[in-house]
Amino acid sequence: MTRPEQPSSGSSTPPVVPSIPLNREPVRQEGDASVGSLVKEVTTHVSTLVRAEVELAKTEITAEVKKGVQGSVFFVVAGVVALFSLFFLFIAVSEAFNLIWPSQQWAGYAVTFGLMILFAGLMGLLGYLKVRKIKAPERTIESAKESVAVFSRGRSDAA
Repeated sequence: MTRPEQPSSGSSTPPVVPSIPLNREPVRQEGDASVGSLVKEVTTHVSTLVRAEVELAKTEITAEVKKGVQGSVFFVVAGVVALFSLFFLFIAVSEAFNLIWPSQQWAGYAVTFGLMILFAGLMGLLGYLKVRKIKAPERTIESAKESVAVFSRGRSDAA
């Protein structure tokens, strides 16, 4: 089986899921099928359907997990920058207390701290916007609901 084609980055179209071919239906005459062959045929079709559902779910979930990982990178960068920014806060505070000399060095450290916090905020916002785009595997859910409806209808027909 080939790998699913991935859309180019930034595209909102879902990935193409490879199809799992169904078995060719043999030509039967009326009354040809035995119970055993019918059970075997149903088992084959259910197995194929389940494999197709699993492949669809795996493809959709993989795409959404990739978005989550990309978004979390921004959160990690924001956390690291905020952590390192604390050093500048402490240096600025210590320089502010060190005003017994007429130097204004502490203001430079405070401005640096402010810029780094702004950068951390921007990275956090970008991470939030990326993670917010994650959505449920809608095609898989829809397909699973259809399968359940078909099986439920088949069970009520047999009763």
